Amino acid sequence: MAETFGAEIQTQAQRALSTSPIFDLRHLHVELAEGSLLLSGRVETFYHKQLAQEVVRNVADGLRVVNDIAVEYAEYA
Repeated sequence: MAETFGAEIQTQAQRALSTSPIFDLRHLHVELAEGSLLLSGRVETFYHKQLAQEVVRNVADGLRVVNDIAVEYAEYA
C-alpha cells in the first residue's frame, strides 16, 4: 500500500513538472527511491532548479524530496 501511495505521488510530481509553464522543468525526471522523490535532469539556472524542487514539494505529501538536478549554463553566441 505504501508503494502504491508513493507511485501515485511520483506520477503527480512528474505531471506537475511536465505541465509547467517553464520549459526547462518539462524534461526533468522524478523517481521514487527508498521513500524519497529523486529529481534529476538538467536546467540552465539555479532558480529553475529551486523552482522544480518547490513544484514537487507541493505534491510530495510528506515524502522527502532529493534534488539531484544539474545546472548547466547555455552559452549564447
